Amino acid sequence: MADQPKASLPPAYDPKAAEEKWYDYWLEGGFFQADAHSDKQPFTIVIPPPNVTGNLHIGHALNNTLQDILIRFKRMQGYDALWLPGMDHAGIATQARVEAKLREEGISRHDLGREKFLEKVWEWKQHYAQIIRDQWRKMGLSLDYSRERFTLDEGLSRAVREVFVRLYEKGLIYRGKYIINWDPVARTALSDIEVIHKEVKGALYHMRYPLKDGTGYIQVATTRPETMLGDTAVAVHPEDERYQHLIGKTVILPIIGREIPIIADEYVDPSFGSGAVKITPAHDPNDFEIGQRHNLPQVLVMDETGKMNENAGPYQGLDRFECRKRIVQDLQEQGVLVHIEEHVHSVGHSERSGAVVEPYLSTQWFVRMKPLAERAIEQTRSGQGVRFVPERFEKIYLHWIENVRDWCISRQLWWGHRIPAWYCGDCGEMTVAREEPETCPKCGSRNLEQDPDVLDTWFSSGLWPFSTLGWPDETEDLKRYFPTNVLVTGYDIIYFWVARMIFTALEFTGQKPFRDVLITGLVRDAEGRKMSKSLGNGVDPMEVIDKYGADAMRFMLATGCTPGNDQRFRWERVEAARNFANKIWNASRFALMHLDGVSSEELKLTGPFSTADRWILHRLNETVAEATRLLERYEFGEVGRVLYNFIWDELCDWYIEFAKLPLYGEDEEAKRVTRSVLAYVLDQSLRLLHPFMPFVTEEIWQHLPTAGRSITVAEWPKPSAEWEAPAAVRDMQVLIEIIRSVRNIRAEMEVPVKQQVELLIRADAEVLSAIQQNEAAIRRLCGAERVTVGEDVTRPDKAMTAVVTGAEVFVPLAGLIDIDQTIARLEAELKKLDAEVARVEKKLSNQGFVTKAPKHVVEEERRKGEEYREKREKVLARLNELKG
Repeated sequence: MADQPKASLPPAYDPKAAEEKWYDYWLEGGFFQADAHSDKQPFTIVIPPPNVTGNLHIGHALNNTLQDILIRFKRMQGYDALWLPGMDHAGIATQARVEAKLREEGISRHDLGREKFLEKVWEWKQHYAQIIRDQWRKMGLSLDYSRERFTLDEGLSRAVREVFVRLYEKGLIYRGKYIINWDPVARTALSDIEVIHKEVKGALYHMRYPLKDGTGYIQVATTRPETMLGDTAVAVHPEDERYQHLIGKTVILPIIGREIPIIADEYVDPSFGSGAVKITPAHDPNDFEIGQRHNLPQVLVMDETGKMNENAGPYQGLDRFECRKRIVQDLQEQGVLVHIEEHVHSVGHSERSGAVVEPYLSTQWFVRMKPLAERAIEQTRSGQGVRFVPERFEKIYLHWIENVRDWCISRQLWWGHRIPAWYCGDCGEMTVAREEPETCPKCGSRNLEQDPDVLDTWFSSGLWPFSTLGWPDETEDLKRYFPTNVLVTGYDIIYFWVARMIFTALEFTGQKPFRDVLITGLVRDAEGRKMSKSLGNGVDPMEVIDKYGADAMRFMLATGCTPGNDQRFRWERVEAARNFANKIWNASRFALMHLDGVSSEELKLTGPFSTADRWILHRLNETVAEATRLLERYEFGEVGRVLYNFIWDELCDWYIEFAKLPLYGEDEEAKRVTRSVLAYVLDQSLRLLHPFMPFVTEEIWQHLPTAGRSITVAEWPKPSAEWEAPAAVRDMQVLIEIIRSVRNIRAEMEVPVKQQVELLIRADAEVLSAIQQNEAAIRRLCGAERVTVGEDVTRPDKAMTAVVTGAEVFVPLAGLIDIDQTIARLEAELKKLDAEVARVEKKLSNQGFVTKAPKHVVEEERRKGEEYREKREKVLARLNELKG
């Protein structure tokens, strides 16, 4: 907007009106759009893409706010700042939501067929993508929408196929029959990190398998007796003397009657249970490995839904848990179940559906992870890898990649990136290709069918930092904005996402995908509990914005966090942030009353400056340096504290109070200087605060007599040696101490606000001049009729005293208050405080109370005791002064 006098601010700030107006203005002005042809230095953040499963939650609000603060900060510093938005198709999670919706209508995806079902999911995606964009807008996020991406858009799909084919051609992707984690509810494979392990109270079933030759039996134990139907061996340790004579013999599998061998394998722990274990290669990952070593058959006894199949004999068709009950009864009747003992053990549950995960033999696609991890491990160990903030998360990341296992990437879903592999119906040849082949390369047949499975959603989101910028093409954006600068994400997806982005970026671009990873914690409820639907303690960020405005929510979230740590959501903290916005608004209204019709030319910073002027410019300098330093270190909470203290305490509460004297006075030159300092400091403060509170700062800034179209692209403040004034800081501190001490005395003595007092100040030589120069301000801000200042001022009789740096302040009380009445009041107060101190001391000397009462109750009593003692000391001091 042009530099011109602007209308004054309304009496109250209306967040709703300002937020709608300014977001439209920012978009129309193109302020968020990066320029690939700019000569500015680029700075890039790619948004962690939210899933199109539903609305954004308060964790998204925190994560997005921190990114927006960084991108606005860098944009104002003069960088070509790109914040690239986008969303994730979230395969299994989105499909599950759509299938649940269809179930409400009484239909399934199978009723619709693949094509029609995918149309329904795309409709869901379009609906929730728009909701997410609206939420981004309400939060004030400065995203470059011209570059928005979706993990299933054509460009990203092409990148996914390219990566799959290249890895396959290098032998890093393979297809094989292996034990995988199977979700029988979602009916899909899961990777290891999609399985949540929970301690469950179960049972250990001890059974006897009779030897075929009739000479006895061997005892085994299992937590899952239903899987015994798929046993193909019993294993013992080769050096276990108890079983040497049994190795090579045969036992009869109870109920089924199948003959299975007793084998020796070093995997078996002789000290656990009986030292003999049943081997079920199709239903246990360790048994699978033993089965491979000993050429054992693999008997699958369940289907994809968790029901027993034709290999389960009489139990076919039963749910796995119902089968467990039935088989235990049958084993008891046959006399082969020795005993059942309670057993707490770790059971895997699907992160998506909550179902108990079944280890399941299945043909799946895998990525060999160790070769991909090697370069990342080497980089991290040499100090050249991605920097984690806080640093402690690097150890967690390194531990995982050093122990990484092959990744099962196929999912038995319809929503996602279809695996680019085709099978010939005539000769059985498999073709992996970037584009669909017309004929079989082996026999020329056109009878080709694509693999029905899709890829794990993390496969495509693992390419996010470079696929979103145009890879595999060498686009202008890729050359300019990759590698990115920082990734802001939660500690819960370091394995799922962060590690995989690092692997793939190193493999396909030769560079790490980002310089820094800033790890955030969770937003918990006021009691420190994780927010969840079951507890009903979630907080909708849109509700917070509707109630208090986006700026209040953003400031509360950003200032409540430290890197890597959880924070608690408290409504009173949002209210405090809203009050901060109102404080700035009211201070700005005052300033604008005195800047009305004044152009920026009239506001050049030239002296003569008062003590308060030099002090506030020096403190602004320090605040600029500190806020910039802390933002570069991602210390958002500390930046907020620094800005809050400077703006609320120093600018609003002190400088503006001092400024009122010249602004309401007759000296035009003093008015001009004060106006220029006030306008400059307010402008610079708004710029510093803008990344945190973009809407209210833009609204105020547009009313200031400053040149520029928007605060979003205004220059970030820089410290200036010109404003260094340590002497003014010392002098101002003395003045503030004097005013505070007099105000405290007035409050303690209950002197009415309108009643004038007399002040006598005995000052040391180094502060004398400053006090004399600011005598008018002291008079006004202390409510003093007369002020006497000197090095030889003596304390009058019946006066209150305050000692400050370099001076003593005396407030004569004669004629000001009824001294006898005040003494009586203070003596009554002292009596009450004596009683309270005695009560607390008695309570804390009671060992029964101290040891049995809750810790916070005991601590509260100690705090009260300290408070009462402190008040008592003050009352005693005042009584001594009054009694002379």
